[in-house]
Amino acid sequence: MNTLSTHVLDTMHGRPAAGLALVLSGPDGEIARGETNADGRCPDLVSGPLAPGRYALRFRVADYFRAAGVELPDPPFLDTVTIDFGMAEGGGHYHVPLLVSPYSYSTYRGS
Repeated sequence: MNTLSTHVLDTMHGRPAAGLALVLSGPDGEIARGETNADGRCPDLVSGPLAPGRYALRFRVADYFRAAGVELPDPPFLDTVTIDFGMAEGGGHYHVPLLVSPYSYSTYRGS
């Protein structure tokens, strides 16, 4: 079985993205909802192992930036950032970080 963690960094302000809402979905639908802590992490999103399969993390980035006082156009360029990823059999720990600004984002499989 595999484990999952995530971390969100606000590249516009150069800090962890605290208070950013996110949703984890898997092969059978929604698994969990959470919000990043002061360090931009969501340590309690998944309490146990996850089976191999396809998953998605959806990050509510426009809501986060608006709450941080950033004026965004309507509609915003990025509203929800969705990262679709697969977890293979015996894949171990999957760390899925998100580096985000109102106009760009990047991700990778971290450690």
